[in-house]
Amino acid sequence: ATTDPEVACKDVDIACMLGGFPRKAGMERKDVMSKNVAIYKAIATSLEAHAKASVKCVVVANPANTNAYILKKYAPKMSIKSISALTRLDHNRMVGQIAEKCGAPNTDVDGVIVWGNHSSTQYPDVNHGTVAGKSIREAVNDDEYLNGEFVTTVQKRGAAIIAARKLSSALSAASSVCDHIRNWVVSMEGKKYVSMAVASDGSYGITEGIVYSFPCVCKNGEWEIVKGLEIDDRSKQLMEATHKELLEEKEMALACL
Repeated sequence: ATTDPEVACKDVDIACMLGGFPRKAGMERKDVMSKNVAIYKAIATSLEAHAKASVKCVVVANPANTNAYILKKYAPKMSIKSISALTRLDHNRMVGQIAEKCGAPNTDVDGVIVWGNHSSTQYPDVNHGTVAGKSIREAVNDDEYLNGEFVTTVQKRGAAIIAARKLSSALSAASSVCDHIRNWVVSMEGKKYVSMAVASDGSYGITEGIVYSFPCVCKNGEWEIVKGLEIDDRSKQLMEATHKELLEEKEMALACL
């Protein structure tokens, strides 16, 4: 173990960025913004200088998307393909909710998507997902639930955990980091796609460069954003709401520096 960032980053293959000022009960994401962006600006220099060129970074500490954006901005020589933020926790929560609703194993649920920010504005999208090969909307047969309670449960699960245990997610987050890295390294293992917050290339009208959660496929150790999915009007509005929040977070983060 070390507290020296140069030693910690030396020749690393995988960097799981867990450190940050913790979000506590009653705190909004923006309350911890100024404390955390400084941490990620500092570590960016060490990663760029000492990590392997092929390093895979996943930012877990909140605000994860914006911390990853700061990491990317202040390590300009690193490949954008090396940097991601964790939305697999939200993705896995979606899978669990749908599996429970349908009385099916989690392994039967595929193709769910988390769009946008790892925050309460994220958009948990089931429109492209399946349960045992049947569309989720057909399998659940309750659009009111899928458009209402399901969405808010996933969006607010992190806050609910903090309220219950006075601390943020622990084991579920750790398991999701493992899932995120495993699929990035060894590919999809039969999954349709997975949710990863990565640098936007302009797909789906999302501002290029911000770190936004998209459906991704992984092959040969690299992620790619899934292109060309049909997006309905309701989804477009929800995707834009979380896009707007990320743009606001970006400006706030840069102002803190």
